[in-house]
Amino acid sequence: MTSSVKGRVSRERHDHIMLIGLDRVAKRNAFDLELLNQLSLAYGEYERDDQARVAVIFAHGEHFTAGLDLGEAGPALSHGWKVPEGGYDPWGTGAGPRVSKPVIVAAQGYCLTLGIELMLASDINLCSSNSRFAQLEVQRGIFAFGGATLRLHQIAGWGNAMRWLLTGDEFDAHEACRMGLVQEVLASEDLLPYALQLAARIAEQAPLAIRATIESSRQAVLEGEASAAQQLPRLINQLMNTEDAREGLLAMQERRPAVFSGR
Repeated sequence: MTSSVKGRVSRERHDHIMLIGLDRVAKRNAFDLELLNQLSLAYGEYERDDQARVAVIFAHGEHFTAGLDLGEAGPALSHGWKVPEGGYDPWGTGAGPRVSKPVIVAAQGYCLTLGIELMLASDINLCSSNSRFAQLEVQRGIFAFGGATLRLHQIAGWGNAMRWLLTGDEFDAHEACRMGLVQEVLASEDLLPYALQLAARIAEQAPLAIRATIESSRQAVLEGEASAAQQLPRLINQLMNTEDAREGLLAMQERRPAVFSGR
């Protein structure tokens, strides 16, 4: 296990799982510039750590995030935000590179604005039954510029997305699940343990195959199915020549769990 706390984001690795925790509890984990920068740097650490196969994003305290701290970060963001050197873009909106490995978000309490958009840029989302969501920007004279206009309609459908984006109204965990924003709703005490259990299940699989799955799926979303289909032979050819592919076949023949090395 490795761990560190830097500024407003905690990092801790258990075996192949990287836990990244929002830690500005006194402000309900609202994003100021330091929290934005520290989260992007934590993503960079995750991407570069060859032992980390899955990241779980959670929050210290009662709430996931109150969203963007407009008073502190708003003026700076109006000129555009770029991730600091060594960072990766948690929101995938072009401010920097995106991680190539899986990200699970486990949200509780308030999950507002940038918190929702962080989930939309992640791969699997879980929340507690007491979670409350809102994309409040239109109530503040701005709009959701962290990715909600790009992705919420993709998962929820146009009408569902506009219902919440155009009003800024609050919705609950069950509505989030109905729309597909979250995949499962859990009791508060079960949220993080289950997220870790799910992460461990993913970490058992072949890391290169996991990355290829994400790469192909993202390409289909961003460039279209035909473009992604053209790359399928290249990806499978790369994987078939790995130690992990040989281990997967051998494990199947020997009827035992595979032990993957990421090579």
